[in-house]
Amino acid sequence: MSATTTPDTRFADTTPLAASSAASSGSEPFPSGPVAIDDHSRAFSITSFVLGIASVVSGWTFFAPITGLVFGILALRRNTRDRTLALWGVWLNAAMLALWALAGIIAVAVFGFGALALAIAA
Repeated sequence: MSATTTPDTRFADTTPLAASSAASSGSEPFPSGPVAIDDHSRAFSITSFVLGIASVVSGWTFFAPITGLVFGILALRRNTRDRTLALWGVWLNAAMLALWALAGIIAVAVFGFGALALAIAA
C-alpha cells in the first residue's frame, strides 16, 4: 500500500503578490493598526465654508462667524483632505469677525465722543 501525500492547502499563503513583495522588502504598504477614517473633518470644513459664505452674503457678524471659525480650525487640525475649503472658511469667518470688531470700535468711539461733547457743552 503506497500512500501518496498531498500538500495541505488549508494553511497556504494567500496574500496578494503586491503585499507579499512589500512584506518581503520590509515595508508595509498599509498601517498595521486600525485606521479610523474621520469624515467629521470633511463635514467641519464644509460647514466652515458655508457659514463663511452665508456670513458674507447675509451680513451675519458674530455668532455664525465664530462657529465657522471654530469648525474651520478643527478641520485644519484634523488634517482634512478638504484643506482649501477649511482655509476659505477660516478666512471668510475671520474677515467677518474683523468687520464686526471694527464696527464695534467705531460705534464705541462715536458714542464716546458724543457723550464727551454733551458733557463739555453742559
